[in-house]
Amino acid sequence: MSSSALARSPDLKRLRDEGYEVRIQSDHLLVSHVPYVNSRREVRFGTLISNLNVDPQGIATAPNTHVVHWEGEHPCTKDGIEIAQIKHQTADQELAKGLVSRHSFSCKPPDGYRDYHSKMTRYIEMISAPARAIDPGATACTFAPVTEEASEEPSVFHYVDTAASRSGILAITERLKPLKVGIIGLGGTGAYILDLVAKTPVREIHLFDGDEFLQHNAFRAPGAPSLEELCRKPLKTEYFKEQYGRMHRKTISHPTYVDVSNIDVVLGLDFVFVCIDRGRLKESLYAHMEARGLSFIDVGMGITAENGALVGVVRTTLSTNAKRDHLRRRVPFGDGPDDDYASNIQIAELNMLNAAFAVLKWKKLYGVYNDAEREHNSLFSINVNQLLSEDQ
Repeated sequence: MSSSALARSPDLKRLRDEGYEVRIQSDHLLVSHVPYVNSRREVRFGTLISNLNVDPQGIATAPNTHVVHWEGEHPCTKDGIEIAQIKHQTADQELAKGLVSRHSFSCKPPDGYRDYHSKMTRYIEMISAPARAIDPGATACTFAPVTEEASEEPSVFHYVDTAASRSGILAITERLKPLKVGIIGLGGTGAYILDLVAKTPVREIHLFDGDEFLQHNAFRAPGAPSLEELCRKPLKTEYFKEQYGRMHRKTISHPTYVDVSNIDVVLGLDFVFVCIDRGRLKESLYAHMEARGLSFIDVGMGITAENGALVGVVRTTLSTNAKRDHLRRRVPFGDGPDDDYASNIQIAELNMLNAAFAVLKWKKLYGVYNDAEREHNSLFSINVNQLLSEDQ
């Protein structure tokens, strides 16, 4: 039985989302770290086991037995007396290869158990209540990291996105799954975009940058690199692949600058975030991207120091097949000293804000968020705290 039944079965997913340590092993449902009291009045932890009844699609149905099995000593009351009302059998029983129980319990409600959530939580409550009487902090809901269940389509994550499942938005976030996304430039804004995109189930994340990750980068990028890491002077794409590849399996490093000579790899993607400030280069890249029908977002900020304080604008510009005529009016393509965006003042929170605006706009484009304005350009003015939407 594929343990992807955990993701497809509402009752099993509910157990997992409520923080229980749930797994499927050899056609059995296991809940680990269930607190109980032993005969010496000590709080211990055991594993509750039930056979798992599923339909032909691998989705859990109503339990076909009220009996459960137990790995651990026999649960007792807070006084160390075995809980008589659940007692069934005590004998080593091999339920499957590598799965052995010592005890089995029986507690059948008048109408039976409607699903595995009601069955397992009922037994957990009876077993754990005495443990809580001794230790109020004893709980089976640990919210421990969950490894991804085996499935026909392995997840891009190394562990389950329980945040999305707990919020009930998996069906919405999965709209991003088919996408291969590129990030050109891993300075402050590009790195924060990666931080956000890596938490989505996109098919692939391609990183493009030829620079090294140096000390000044550490102060406007997510995370906290060690001094030893900075001394190694790793390439940015390799550094961030190592960091975010721990979470998202399909984080792909391209340790090179992008120009018209190697743009083909970018043109094979579904969406691109452009986070560089070389205007002339962007102009030539965008001509190729537009010809291919590729959607992309250009980010930028113009920050200056005036009268001892920072002022400026954070810009997010979207280009799609539906609208491109605004791009050359909104994106600075000059590289000269008079270019409003030529100053290199960048602050972590502004990079992070610019990244958040860009990712929000990207998610709107693919239906994750409602997009009433459908703006293709937005400007946030720092000193007046104003957000302007343009080019609807």
